[in-house]
Amino acid sequence: MNEIKASLARGLTARHIRFMALGSAIGTGLFYGSSSAIQAAGPAVLFAYIIGGAAVFIVMRAMGEMAVKHPVSGSFAHYASRYLGRFAGFVTGWTFAFEMAIVAIADVTAFGIYMGFWFPQVAQWIWVLAVVLLIASINLMKVKVFGETEFWLAAIKVTAIIAMIIGGAALIIFGFNAPDTETATGLATLMSAGTLFPNGFVGLLLSFAVVMFAFGGIETIGITAGEAADPAKAVPAAINTVPWRILLFYVASLAVVMMLFDWRQIDGSASPFVQIFDGLGIPAAAHVLNAVVITAAVSAINADTFGAGRMLYAMSEIGHAPKSFGRISRNGVPWMTVVIMAVVLLVGVVLNALLPEALFTIIASIATFATVWVWIMILTSYLAMRRKEAAAGRGPAVAREYAVPGGTVAAWIALVFMVFVVVLLALSPATRVALYTGIAWLVLLALLFKLLVRPAAPVKQYSDSLLG
Repeated sequence: MNEIKASLARGLTARHIRFMALGSAIGTGLFYGSSSAIQAAGPAVLFAYIIGGAAVFIVMRAMGEMAVKHPVSGSFAHYASRYLGRFAGFVTGWTFAFEMAIVAIADVTAFGIYMGFWFPQVAQWIWVLAVVLLIASINLMKVKVFGETEFWLAAIKVTAIIAMIIGGAALIIFGFNAPDTETATGLATLMSAGTLFPNGFVGLLLSFAVVMFAFGGIETIGITAGEAADPAKAVPAAINTVPWRILLFYVASLAVVMMLFDWRQIDGSASPFVQIFDGLGIPAAAHVLNAVVITAAVSAINADTFGAGRMLYAMSEIGHAPKSFGRISRNGVPWMTVVIMAVVLLVGVVLNALLPEALFTIIASIATFATVWVWIMILTSYLAMRRKEAAAGRGPAVAREYAVPGGTVAAWIALVFMVFVVVLLALSPATRVALYTGIAWLVLLALLFKLLVRPAAPVKQYSDSLLG
C-alpha cells in the first residue's frame, strides 16, 4: 500500500479544506433545489434545514472522529470495511461514487438552467457540455490547482451570500415594497399564507427529500484526509464550521428570501434568489446573483468529480474497483477516474437534451437516497467502532480525541432520522422513483460483489499505512 502514499500528492492545505467545507454548504441544493423545498413546505422549510442540518453535523463529527484516527484516501469506505466488513466497504465506496456522479449531473443540469437566464435561446445541453470539459481539465491538473480553484470559487460564494443577506435585511428594515404591491417586506411577507405550515406537517416531511439533497457531498471533506498536509487538524477544523454554515447560509438566507418576496410565486424556472431580486425590480442584483450561482454550480461539479475520483482510486487498490482506476498521472492525480466521471457527465448532456424540464427533480431525489445511504453507513461504522473499543476496554470514561457531541446516543438518533428520510421518499410520486432506483442499485452491488470479488481471494484491506 506504500504505492498509494508515494503516488497521491498531499497538496491540500487547511485553507483549501476549510473553504471546500464552506463551498460544499453553498451549492445547487441551496441556490436551485431550495425552490422545490419552499414549494413543498413554505416557511416551515426553515425548520427542515435546522433539523436536517443538526443530523448532518452528527454524521460529520462521527466521520471526523474516525478520520482523526485513520486519515486515509478511502475515508468512510475504509471505515465501513474496517468495522462492518468487506461488503459494507464495497457498497459504501460505490454508493458514494454513484452519489457524486448523480449529484454532478444535477449540478450540470442546474448550470444549464442558470445560463438560460441570460441565453434563453441557447439549448441547455450546450452549456452542460462546456462545463463538463472545463471541470475535466481542472481535475487533471495538480491537486493544489484543484484546491486553489475551490478556494476562490468558495470565497466568491461566501462573500456573495453574506452580501445578499445583509442587503436583503436592509431592504426589510427600511420597508422596501415590491412593485405593484402594498405589502411591505418582512414577517408579513413570510406569513403571506397566514401560517408557517401552509401545506401542513406533511409538507414539511416532503421537503426533507430536497433539503437533505442540499447537504449532499459535504462528506467529501473526509476524502481530503488522504491528501491533506495535516489531516488531524485540517479535517476537524473544517467540520466544526458546519453548524454556523447551516444557520447562516441556509436558514438566514432563505428567511431573508421569503421575507422579501411571496414564496408562493417561486416556480423553479430559475434560482429562487435570482427570481426574487428580478421580481423585486432589481435587475442588476439578479444578474450578479446569477453569476454567483453559476460559480456555485462549477464549484460543486468540481468537488463532485474530485470526491468520486479519489474514492474509486482507493477502491481500485483493494480490488473493489478496476485496477485501471488506480493509474496516476505525472501530476499525482488519478486521471482514469477523472475520465470516467467526464463520461458520466456526458450522459448528463444527453439527459439534458432529452428531459430538460423534469430532469433535476428526478436526479435530486435519486441523489438524496445515495447521499443518505452513505451517511447511514458512516453512522453504523462509527457505532461499530465504539462497540469494538468498548469490548477492548476503552469505555466512555476514556478521553476521546475529537469526540461526537452526545456520543453513541446522538449517533443513534441521527441514524434513526436518516432511515426515516429514506422512508419519506416513498410518500411522494415525484421522489418514489428514487427509492426504487436505490433498492435496484443496492441489489446490483450485491450481485457484483458476489460475482467479481472472490471470497477466497486475499483481498487487501484499506491500510493505515496510508498515513502521510
